[in-house]
Amino acid sequence: MKFLALGDSYTIGEGVAASDRWPVQLVALLREQGQDFAEPRIVARTGWTTDELSAAIDAADPRGPYDLVSLLIGVNNQYRGRGTEEYRAEFAGLLQRAIGFAGEDAGRVIVLSIPDWGVTPFAEGRSRAGVAAEIDVFNAINRQETERLGARYVDITPQSRTVGSNSAFLAADGLHYSGLTYAEWARLALPAALEAVR
Repeated sequence: MKFLALGDSYTIGEGVAASDRWPVQLVALLREQGQDFAEPRIVARTGWTTDELSAAIDAADPRGPYDLVSLLIGVNNQYRGRGTEEYRAEFAGLLQRAIGFAGEDAGRVIVLSIPDWGVTPFAEGRSRAGVAAEIDVFNAINRQETERLGARYVDITPQSRTVGSNSAFLAADGLHYSGLTYAEWARLALPAALEAVR
């Protein structure tokens, strides 16, 4: 089976080995459950916003249909101070494209919420509460659009808020996450992924 993972630094796994990326770990868990998945196709890069991911999808031209498609995008929209209504429109467009890659089956698409980088050492000196509040607004939007279009939603934000400054769960840059954190995300995504392919 084929898995397409769309996103930004959190999907490409900034600062970790390829084997530690959460989509790769999710495939390993799916295989343990008897699902015959190939390695995931990942279209993601550190720093991408919604419009940049859309342009990259155009360039990559991933041909479906895929048995499973994931979407995790928006932290860089928040970080750069981009508007929420712009995010809603662009996220909805990306989600519609993801559904298209899944053979027009929204049930084969999983959306992961945006993690809260405000608890990490990188956010020192910033308003951590302010970052959290903004992340919550962006996540309310992506959850609404996910439910409206009938895809599956996986809320990883509470888990991300438990990381704090624990270096075991962070990459060396103090902003991105380690393989241990991505393992938790894969574990959280597994039930939705299994439902998607059954």
